[in-house]
Amino acid sequence: MMDLSVVILAAGQGTRMRSALPKVLHQIASKPLVQHVIDTARSLGSESIHLVYGHGGDLVKEAINGDDLSWVMQTQQLGTGHAVQQAMPGLDGSLDKQSTVLILYGDVPLIKQQTLKNLLDNKPADGIALLTVALKDPSGYGRIVRNKNNHVTAIVEHKDADPETLLIKEVNTGIMAVSSNDLKNWLSDLSNENSQGEYYLTDIIAMASESGRSIVGILADDELEVEGVNNRQQLARLERHYQSLEAEKLMLKGVTLYDPARVDVRGELNVEQDVTIDINTIFEGKVSIGSGSYIGANSILINCQIGNNVHIKANSIIEDAVIGNHSSVGPFARIRPGTILKEDVHIGNFVEVKKSIIDKGSKAGHLAYLGDCEIGKNVNVGAGTISCNYDGANKHITILEDDVFVGSDTQLVAPVRVGKGVTIAAGTTVTGNVSDYALVMSRTKQKEIANWTRPTKNKSTN
Repeated sequence: MMDLSVVILAAGQGTRMRSALPKVLHQIASKPLVQHVIDTARSLGSESIHLVYGHGGDLVKEAINGDDLSWVMQTQQLGTGHAVQQAMPGLDGSLDKQSTVLILYGDVPLIKQQTLKNLLDNKPADGIALLTVALKDPSGYGRIVRNKNNHVTAIVEHKDADPETLLIKEVNTGIMAVSSNDLKNWLSDLSNENSQGEYYLTDIIAMASESGRSIVGILADDELEVEGVNNRQQLARLERHYQSLEAEKLMLKGVTLYDPARVDVRGELNVEQDVTIDINTIFEGKVSIGSGSYIGANSILINCQIGNNVHIKANSIIEDAVIGNHSSVGPFARIRPGTILKEDVHIGNFVEVKKSIIDKGSKAGHLAYLGDCEIGKNVNVGAGTISCNYDGANKHITILEDDVFVGSDTQLVAPVRVGKGVTIAAGTTVTGNVSDYALVMSRTKQKEIANWTRPTKNKSTN
């Protein structure tokens, strides 16, 4: 395996984004653009990653971290060649090993591991591997000029190209792999004698060609894979492309998507076969879904585990929770962090559950709040039930043992334990522990006043 170092150029201001946020911190799938690139670089087994940063540097360093990152400050943005020059001192330790340097861009988030692996595998020992792409409209891009042996001989900028060269559709992506010693030598010979007064990394292609080195151009399969983000339109386009790729992966795994264009994966989604996902669903963080489960429309799942044959009904939110096999949640339910629903649990509409364990066969059908609860097997929680778990300073636990029946409009004032088989009458406020198999109630006596006259508004005061 080759010794690989990666340089990621991420110092640009991104003025066309019209944002106070550094361009590389704008997000696709809830992850900063540059983080996508870093993660891909890590997947290649690189020995070191050198991140060249500039505008909004403090914000970038705050948002991105990793012990394997070497931070390189580019105080003046004097071109891509100048940016790589700033990283060279950090690469000096690897020069004796003649390592390969892979140059990536922090605003090109969708570059694939396989594409870069192909680029590295095809790098000639004495030359450069350059990633290119064929565009339907290459206007504005540097054209790739090849010789009879199909090797790259030059990159001609659009403004410098003659009519024949302008017919070329293959353009430069800027991504390349080059030996560290060669890179150091060629960078030292760069000149900024051009209209922009900048040091262009692409100039090393001409230097390599003039010195008889091999330059292999590797075509990327997907133009959006190598597209950079310079404005909000491109950001949105790449977001949709990323999501379409994620949808394809899901369907290949045996997932039914009612509309592949209306599913967003913003993290890591692991699914088994025969999962069905309805429209407008969002998955964030690490989510796993077992076989045969259904995720209803407009639901949001965040860092959660969904078992087999689970039915998540529409408009439900599940976060940092575990949903057991054969359970159902929703519609309009909220399952908050720390919740574990065991097998065959039913949580119905407008029920909120927080940091609670609910055992097999129990159910809360509608309009309830269960916070900091330990609920046993086959418990029925009636509508309007509330666990009063917070005293204004601390949280307290409510325990409902197996086979408890909780009538509607019950308040469970924690800390409290309700024994096995207890029946709680509707409208009860439970303030103390209840013995097994008891009936508990705390209603006020019903009073009736005959011939009651309702108050009426005083029109003179309205």
